[in-house]
Amino acid sequence: MHTHEIANQVPDLKDYNLYATDPALGEGVRREAAGWHACALTSLGAELGSADVLELAELANRHTPELQTHDRTGHRIDVVNFHPSWHTLLGLLRRAGLHALPWIQPGDGAHVARAAGYFLHAQVEAGSLCPTTMTFAAIPVLQQEPALFEQLRAPLFAREHDGRDLPIQQKRSILVGMGMTEKQGGSDVRSNASIAMPMDMQAQGRGAPYLLSGHKWFFSAPMCDAHMMLARTENGLSCFFVPRWLPDGGKNPILIQRLKDKLGNRSNSSSEIEFAEALGIMVGDEGRGIPTIIEMANHTRLDCVIGSAALMRQALVQALHHARHRSAFGRRLAEQPLMRNVLADLALESEAATLLMLKLAHAFDAPDDPLARAWKRIVTPAAKFWICKRALEFTGECMEVWGGNGYVETGPMARLYREAPVNSIWEGSGNVMCLDVLRAVEREAQGFALLLEELRQAAAGHALLQQRVDALKAMLSAPPEQREALARRFVQQLVLALQGMLMLRHAPAASADAFLAGRCEADGGRVYGTLGAATAAAQEGILLRAWPQAA
Repeated sequence: MHTHEIANQVPDLKDYNLYATDPALGEGVRREAAGWHACALTSLGAELGSADVLELAELANRHTPELQTHDRTGHRIDVVNFHPSWHTLLGLLRRAGLHALPWIQPGDGAHVARAAGYFLHAQVEAGSLCPTTMTFAAIPVLQQEPALFEQLRAPLFAREHDGRDLPIQQKRSILVGMGMTEKQGGSDVRSNASIAMPMDMQAQGRGAPYLLSGHKWFFSAPMCDAHMMLARTENGLSCFFVPRWLPDGGKNPILIQRLKDKLGNRSNSSSEIEFAEALGIMVGDEGRGIPTIIEMANHTRLDCVIGSAALMRQALVQALHHARHRSAFGRRLAEQPLMRNVLADLALESEAATLLMLKLAHAFDAPDDPLARAWKRIVTPAAKFWICKRALEFTGECMEVWGGNGYVETGPMARLYREAPVNSIWEGSGNVMCLDVLRAVEREAQGFALLLEELRQAAAGHALLQQRVDALKAMLSAPPEQREALARRFVQQLVLALQGMLMLRHAPAASADAFLAGRCEADGGRVYGTLGAATAAAQEGILLRAWPQAA
């Protein structure tokens, strides 16, 4: 005998097109010169939203990587084993070109096209993006060493995934990871103690082989075919390309001590390693390791912004889907005024993050333009601080829309919530990013002046945006000893001003006004769902724009 009837439970969201149901993303792709990639993104959006791919993502996170240090006979092998779903996801990423698209097809809009694809994939499965991001960021650094890069070009650019554990020369495609962080330093890589000794005293410097000894506390994706590492020579920290296998077919002595038991990003392996005279090829000038990897950091930080904006988008879509199906107190959640206020506020936050992400990606397409350079150098760390930080609260709020059903691991919200902190921590936590913004403003004074002028022009005739611009200028006049303490406040003002400008330019007028009004200085420390009464009439349009998928 049935004891209860199953009712008022929300069906799983599946078999939908992530790209076609995101008007702000589609408009932005066309506006930021990547319209030529729209058909590919539409196909990718349909594939990623399919029930089959969503199941792959769930499997990759349920069956986490396992470390096997030795084989049956006691030989050291240092292998991380993955569920087959992991390799299928990496194959999907590779086919979409998310590991190298702007380097394979350079041109205006190439970084935007790649960012949009990354944004779609990050909504479905984030762990597989870690080796993809690092490979992408390593390519422009490796291009500085033409002889080395010529050996790596074909497997780096290949559009198929090759998960076999073999020397690079025997593989169809390769992935490149990173190993920068050590126990004693964390973000302070200048304190790294690992050492590199030249194999031949007559052949030192760029492109020369070295033997590396030391440890890495966070060694990302240890099954990558090579890693970029920092180690210390007689002339200071230098950057090295360290392959997993030696040219003679033997294993490079990179010993995996254990895998990190992480809060989120669980489909991806992160490890602690020791390397005992491991072969490394110097990339860039000796003693200039940190400047060499800055180029990598710019790209990986952009991907942190894209990834966090994607988590926000997926959390929003799940919240809207739930609210349009779930009833409470006699009405659908989406029909209740307070819930509509919360959902509309979340929708505005997500659209502003998407606009900023696309604008920032387009700046990477124009390295010689002074204003684009200011966006790349100043706004990248600022956006990483703000968007990644906002994703934490955002995913929690969306989980709350689901209530108790959102707090269990059988639904999508728990994984999104656990995934949110990593981008805020990886590649420099909040304080590191804000201090980097201050340094960039000082070093790129002319570029920051152009950025302020762009804001000034956008703020003409709009009082709330003008308040943000005025507040920024006031902070710049603070005594030097106060600037560091105010760094987070300064970055918050900067990003909100830029988001407000982009919303005024590209979002519907009612959405832009609601965004700026909801984030005015008087509402500092606000929570989602505090939009004023004046926005009530606009909320239906905001929600339909955010998720036009039929209920």
